[in-house]
Amino acid sequence: MKLLAFAASSSKKSINAQLVRHAASLIKSVEIEYLDINDYEMPIFSVDRENEFGILEPAHRFYQKIGQADALLISFAEHNGSFTAAYKSLFDWTSRIDGKVFQGRPMVMLSASPGGRGGASVLEAAVNSAARFGGVVKASLPVPKFYDNFDTQAGKLTDIELQASLRSVLGELFELADDA
Repeated sequence: MKLLAFAASSSKKSINAQLVRHAASLIKSVEIEYLDINDYEMPIFSVDRENEFGILEPAHRFYQKIGQADALLISFAEHNGSFTAAYKSLFDWTSRIDGKVFQGRPMVMLSASPGGRGGASVLEAAVNSAARFGGVVKASLPVPKFYDNFDTQAGKLTDIELQASLRSVLGELFELADDA
C-alpha cells in the first residue's frame, strides 16, 4: 500500500506537518510519500487565469500524486476557521482537472492548532466536503493545544488520551506498529 501524507499548510514550521509525520510513523507495512504543498505553489485560482494560462502544471502534478496513492493522510491547518489560502488555491486549481480531486481514495483527516478546538472548524469542513470531491473519509481527529500535547523535539504526542485517539482513527484504515 502506498500512502500519500501531507499537511494542508505552507508554513515551514507547520504543526500539522509535524502531526502528519508522527501519525504516519505509527503505521506499518506501507510505503509513505510525504508531500510538501510548497512544491505546488500557484497563484490564487480564478477563471480569468485559467482562461489565460490553462490549468497550471503544479495542479497536474498534485492530481497525479493523489492518483498514485492507495490512501491519503492529511492534516489541515486552520486560518480564521477555514483552509489555508495555499491549500485552497492548490485544491481549486486541481479541481479543474477533475472535480473528484481525491479520486476515490480512502483517507484519514487530522487537524492541529495551538487553540483548544484543534482546528475543528476546518476539519469539519474538510470531512463534510470530502465525498463531493471523491474522498472516502474513514476517520478524523482534531488535536487541540498542540504545544501542550506534542513534544516537538521528539516529534510525538505526549498526551496519552490523544495518542490513543490517534491510534484509533489510524486503525480505521491502517495496520499500526506496536506502541511507539
